[in-house]
Amino acid sequence: MKRYILLFSAFFLSSCAGNYNFAWFSINPFHPQGSSNIEFLLGGLWTTIWISLVSLFLAALVGLLVTLPNFSSKKSIRSINIVYVEIFRAIPVLVLLLWIYYGLPSIFGGGLSFNPFVAGVITLVFHESAFISEIYRSGIQAIKKGQIEAARSLGLKPSLVFLKVTLPQAIRIITPALMNQGIYILKMSSLISVIGLGDLTRRANELIVTTYRPLEIYSFLVLEYLLLILIASFFVRKLEKKFEIK
Repeated sequence: MKRYILLFSAFFLSSCAGNYNFAWFSINPFHPQGSSNIEFLLGGLWTTIWISLVSLFLAALVGLLVTLPNFSSKKSIRSINIVYVEIFRAIPVLVLLLWIYYGLPSIFGGGLSFNPFVAGVITLVFHESAFISEIYRSGIQAIKKGQIEAARSLGLKPSLVFLKVTLPQAIRIITPALMNQGIYILKMSSLISVIGLGDLTRRANELIVTTYRPLEIYSFLVLEYLLLILIASFFVRKLEKKFEIK
């Protein structure tokens, strides 16, 4: 944490030596205008957090469904996972977002349209579920086969073996990695501002139009995301220690 503060302080001090006419009062919480600007900027905080949480939850569910064909004995079924993962890992998030928000409605002649929040969630779910499915796969493969065989020897159906034995252990193994993917989703959510979602990035862009202070506003935006990521990373490290992930 101290390193980030020192880096930000160094940037601030070095910037003061330039020819730019700084107006740090625009993000000073003790200045009337700065206080109003900060209140406006923080108005997008809940949107950023909410879309990240919803996307992570749905991506985890879809990722689980996508990884199941991996364990089929039929090659044709396994290929479903391969095709899905390769496609959505290859497409850039921004390109996929624009295609879903602008492209799909034109295909259906305006009969299908999404608001920015829904389009953003769909984009992040498709993109992230491809990565999360691989996390599930590695977690499931890490479970000792002896435990699965022992459960089967008790007469449990394959579905019950998966739900009662395999999945609970896999979730414990992959939870830290899943949370790290959640941090990545938090970062990627800033891209959704390009289609009008009122998140932190969108609020910053709107404020810059009225204040003409891009450096100050974007510096505050950097600080917002930095604090969010540091807090999230702190909890991920706590999870790693709890689950004894080395």
